[in-house]
Amino acid sequence: MPQKFAIVIPDGAADEPLESLGGRTPLQAARTPEMDAIAREGVLGRSRNVPDRFLPGSDVATLSLFGYDPDAVFTGRAPLEAAAAGVELGPEDWAIRCNLMTIEDGRLSDFTAGHITSEEAAELIAALDKGLGGDGIEFRPGVSYRNLMIYRGAGRPAPFGPTTKTVPPHDHPDQPAAEYLPTGPGSDLLRDLIERGREIVENHPVNLARADLGKKPANAIWLWGQGKAPSLSKFADLHGLRGAIISAVDLVRGVGLLAGWDRIDVPGATGYLDTDYAAKGRYGVEALDRYDIVCVHIEAPDEASHEGRADAKVEALERIDREIVGPMRRAIDSHGGRILVSPDHATLVRTKAHDRDWVPWAMAGAGLAASGFPYDEASAARAGGPSLADGHRLMNTFLDIANNR
Repeated sequence: MPQKFAIVIPDGAADEPLESLGGRTPLQAARTPEMDAIAREGVLGRSRNVPDRFLPGSDVATLSLFGYDPDAVFTGRAPLEAAAAGVELGPEDWAIRCNLMTIEDGRLSDFTAGHITSEEAAELIAALDKGLGGDGIEFRPGVSYRNLMIYRGAGRPAPFGPTTKTVPPHDHPDQPAAEYLPTGPGSDLLRDLIERGREIVENHPVNLARADLGKKPANAIWLWGQGKAPSLSKFADLHGLRGAIISAVDLVRGVGLLAGWDRIDVPGATGYLDTDYAAKGRYGVEALDRYDIVCVHIEAPDEASHEGRADAKVEALERIDREIVGPMRRAIDSHGGRILVSPDHATLVRTKAHDRDWVPWAMAGAGLAASGFPYDEASAARAGGPSLADGHRLMNTFLDIANNR
């Protein structure tokens, strides 16, 4: 039987000590016996998955976790999401993330528009495509607030370039929107679309119905994360392993698909705190019978941080540990393989934003020396395991250790 590999990504799990948790981080406050066992019985280390020249985000960090050097392959966030949505990009095409969001009193109030449903979002995106589409511009629906704008550049000068600057709204909660609008080449087009898009969605029947129910309106759009199609070497060509990705987030799905992995969709997986953790665990375990390497990604800890909810983050971590890490760990043990647990990046409850700080990782399996430390940020800093300043080297570390090379 070929050796099996499992990866669990608790998105944004790493954090800083919080007064509300008695001076502990959420990982320290949460009861996580399965993650602790992996750390104690195996190798505990840490890595920085976002090089200094990039904004700290899941796009760059996920590429790093999958073993790809962002400096060599990263072209932007939206093209990764386009891959998951099945949108093909030509050599002169650009993908741009289109958030449906809430702006109140001129401030970036809620980058999720109250976690608008995918069905509601699809209606708004259709209205945007009808009102703003054409002349090379397309709007494509995604999942909830995460949608896309496509700019088809064939036969026309590209409006965007390396110095075009756009800003993720989740990194600036409650800040003045006017201070973070696009700048540089192509920004006039993006600003115009943002303004005209607001006029389309603000009084749309979807938002009038949401207002009647006391829900946050998707009264604005936000365009950011633009880029052309990236080119990734297939994971199987690099490592000889057939992989599968389980995630409710198109960004992470997209990286997996570009790496040549199969996408496994899980009913009840939402990309939010209400996701079906147990179903993700079951599907992950079942996938190990068919694939050499299986990755299960869970967005919930990241979303809890963005909402500034330490208690929700602790609960999400405990459910990930119990309903995903535990079953995956037992399955890997039965296969004689290896398991890796690592966040992509830190997301701080205090700031409600991503952070480029070190994140702890732990890997376990037969033949690995025991660290004796539990799984948390402080333990990873003092356990004496590898500290990888280039986070994309973690995958090779994981596979090399597992293959005793």
